[in-house]
Amino acid sequence: MPVSERARELALTAAQAAADKKAQDIVIIDVADQLVITDAFLLASAPNERQVQAIVDAIEEKLVQLPEKAKPVRREGERAGRWVLLDYVDLVVHVQHSEEREFYALDRLWKDCPTIPFVDRDLAAAALPNGSAAEDGASADEASRSPATPAGADGTGHALGRAGG
Repeated sequence: MPVSERARELALTAAQAAADKKAQDIVIIDVADQLVITDAFLLASAPNERQVQAIVDAIEEKLVQLPEKAKPVRREGERAGRWVLLDYVDLVVHVQHSEEREFYALDRLWKDCPTIPFVDRDLAAAALPNGSAAEDGASADEASRSPATPAGADGTGHALGRAGG
């Protein structure tokens, strides 16, 4: 059974919030077939604790602004700021310091699971011929399907929605 629509909405909204705060290596993993406790994982990283916390704050802020508000049922790791976990039931968000991301390698642990494509709307807009998705009336979702969107445009793997391409 693939990821629920609610989990997809939460994951894509959280991923964009993370991207807006310059998160690195944003990946959404569909774990619905592997786990009964959640549908998706969002992985994102940052080079320092302050940025990890800023990303976490931005994700929480955006998800509570959704028409069907989402608040985490559990939150772990905020005090240390090296690996913060936000549990939204349908989605579990992992924002890790870059060193923790490399050491624990959740990407490799879940490599057999499908990923959910995510394209940072700012990258999608920059990839369009006129440089603005809003002027065309195109959404970031439409731009992500556009052949004009370069894969790995920012060198972090954002445009592919997975680390390392």
